Amino acid sequence: MITNRLCCLMDFLFLLPSLFLLPFSFSTLASTDELFFNCGSSIPTISIDGRKWMEDNFSFPTTTSSLSPNYADPNVPSIPYSTARVSTSPFTYSFPVSPGLKLIHLHFYPAEYSHFTAVHAVFSVTCSRHTLLKNFNASQTAEALNFYYVIQEYWINASSPVLEFTFTPSSSTSHAFINGIEIISSPDVFSGNKWLITNINKPTHYLIDPNWAIQTVYRLNVGGQFIPPAEDSGRLFRSWEDDAPYIYGAGLGVSYGADSNVSIHYPLSLPEFVAPAEVYATARSMGPNMRVNLNYNLTWILSVDSGFFYLLRFHFCEIQYPITRVNQRVFNIYIQNHTAVRGFDVIQVSGGIGVPDYKDFIVIIPKSGELDGFTDLWIALQPNKEHKPQFYDAILNGLEVFKLEAHGDTLAGQNPIITKKQIGHGEKKRPIPEPRHSKSRTQVILGVSYGVGGLAFALLLFVLFSLLTKCRTKSFPIPSPHHSAEVKQSSPLCRRFSFADLELASNGFNEAQVIGSGGFGKVYSGTIDDGKTTVAIKRGSSLHGQGIQEFHKELETLSKLRHHHLVSLIGYCHDSAEMILVYDYMSRGNLREHLSGKKKLPLPWRRRLEICIGAARGLHYLHTGVKPAVIHRDVKTSNILLDEQWVAKVADFGLCKDGPEGQGLSHVSSAVRGTEGYMDPEYMRLMQLTEKSDVYAFGVVLLEVVSGRPAIDRANTEEENLVEWVRLRRREGMMELVLDPYLRGEVAGRCFEKFVALAEACVAKTRVERPAIGNVLRELELAFSLQLQEHAELEDDNVHADPRP
Repeated sequence: MITNRLCCLMDFLFLLPSLFLLPFSFSTLASTDELFFNCGSSIPTISIDGRKWMEDNFSFPTTTSSLSPNYADPNVPSIPYSTARVSTSPFTYSFPVSPGLKLIHLHFYPAEYSHFTAVHAVFSVTCSRHTLLKNFNASQTAEALNFYYVIQEYWINASSPVLEFTFTPSSSTSHAFINGIEIISSPDVFSGNKWLITNINKPTHYLIDPNWAIQTVYRLNVGGQFIPPAEDSGRLFRSWEDDAPYIYGAGLGVSYGADSNVSIHYPLSLPEFVAPAEVYATARSMGPNMRVNLNYNLTWILSVDSGFFYLLRFHFCEIQYPITRVNQRVFNIYIQNHTAVRGFDVIQVSGGIGVPDYKDFIVIIPKSGELDGFTDLWIALQPNKEHKPQFYDAILNGLEVFKLEAHGDTLAGQNPIITKKQIGHGEKKRPIPEPRHSKSRTQVILGVSYGVGGLAFALLLFVLFSLLTKCRTKSFPIPSPHHSAEVKQSSPLCRRFSFADLELASNGFNEAQVIGSGGFGKVYSGTIDDGKTTVAIKRGSSLHGQGIQEFHKELETLSKLRHHHLVSLIGYCHDSAEMILVYDYMSRGNLREHLSGKKKLPLPWRRRLEICIGAARGLHYLHTGVKPAVIHRDVKTSNILLDEQWVAKVADFGLCKDGPEGQGLSHVSSAVRGTEGYMDPEYMRLMQLTEKSDVYAFGVVLLEVVSGRPAIDRANTEEENLVEWVRLRRREGMMELVLDPYLRGEVAGRCFEKFVALAEACVAKTRVERPAIGNVLRELELAFSLQLQEHAELEDDNVHADPRP
């Protein structure tokens, strides 16, 4: 599966002579195939990136229907997801194609189609002799992976003039469906080359059979931003995903772009279609501090199906001075805790700065004993000491992972279990961004064979529909409790529960299962899916006014936003007089509980830093990753939740507001809401809300983390307000008193200074004095590096200490 923020997906090409794809004709397929097929559509269409999608004019049995989803989510592209081919019996698409390797994209939007429910769409997909999917459930996959829709990408060698795709329901009560199919001719990018198997006792070379089917699993633009299909090289329509969500721990390293005087020069052995220049023009390295670099690995964790062989492709390019010569930056590459390469030098293999190259490996992932059939694939880079390079550092520009059909004719894995925090590919639940070079988001629907009058009429209908949709998404209706049917899911993947379901899940809302409470109501632990999934169930206690608004605001917001550092909304209940929200269960509770020492042992300093960095990443996504920006408005330590692995999740979006929209707008006017001790004084005075209001509240969180004191200490009336107490300590020159006594001797001096200075900047009295959340995140990562650095220096001193008394 591959991530895609617009509508379609990608491709993957290798080191062979250049091959350019010819424009597709609706009437015939040229020797180079470029086919985009909009299943269930009665007319040709053009997607937002300019690609022409053919209509579905195939003949099928009467058990097969052309349907539209009952609810058209505004975050899902209309092409190819506004229609589907749905059937309770097997059906087959047959496409005439030229011989050779084909790139295949299968598009699935799990929604209700007429009376066909998403949960009952369980089916298998074959292409010729290859089993691509078995007992596949797009709804379960999308919900577990936080996608709006799912796109599966495959590579299949067409040995006959017809390529057939068969969709078979798994039982008499299930159905199969498909929204779109893409077939694109590709150079032969896999056969004829030998790759090294890395994670066996004796590394050996391996030959890929050209008749195997291959599945793309990950494609990452390491150190760079998301690259949409329209901006890919070679008219291949690939997407390249940001790698940051897959980095292990707080050791992000640093990401950067090419120097202004460095341009990408492809060698003859590497055609431009292998990867766009934008991939090679950005990178992630470990950072400038070599002492710190020697004490950690730059690591990515990618979850994959067990029981398969995988091809890993690493993209490299040195793009900043002074790295221009051999043995300036040399590092080791590890895959699954095995050494893949020792002493890798990008300049040595590429030939110079600005010259890209790649390296491929095969890794065997044995069958695991996990119920869900998934295994974590670990990839790590580490500076090489033996070569004594000028800089102890490592670099990576891009990474791709492919699953191989090495044993049997199947690529099918299991559906991910919803409780698994599986990060995969497809469209993540967030608004679809505009193409960076496009002036319009209008998706034009064209009836190619129709006259100008028909076209104008179709466009007029589309514009009216778009305006109505936009208005509907801007004003989320607040229905009467007696008209709960009016509640619309913000995403079809946000489950709707009955009150009876949640009453059973919480043992009748047992008071012994209360794990929290707030202004909205109590939070209960519970289980759903026959006890397989533990959840948090927030039951509203107020049925009028603000309680209803908060319920709908949280439902509207969280059903559209998905991020590793935001709490995930599973579903809701709005039966009769009940308003209930269901979330992922956060087994470690909230951050506040781990600072006071009253309920739980206070956290060590390094873990506090990692939690702050995670929360900052969540806020950074809210402020910069969506349009319009989301202002949380109630950031506090009790709204930063912790999962079993201590990953921080920002929670409670009942008070959030959309940020200012439109050129020149700096704030939104709003009545003052929030929690005492965390509210921006400028917002309180002027009723002008900005992203910097969240920064102020997060600054209070940072002060709580370093001091262990609450934002408001009712027991200490003279020094009640934490911000004022810290300012007093600064004026007195006694900042050492700010440090939590529990942390004495544990916090590096430079780290403490950096952290406290950042917190003070965040709680500045005016917003212009406060940093943006992106700067806050970078400063926190620097503070973390300073902590690691001092720890490394202490270890170094201990190693070289004079042993004599």
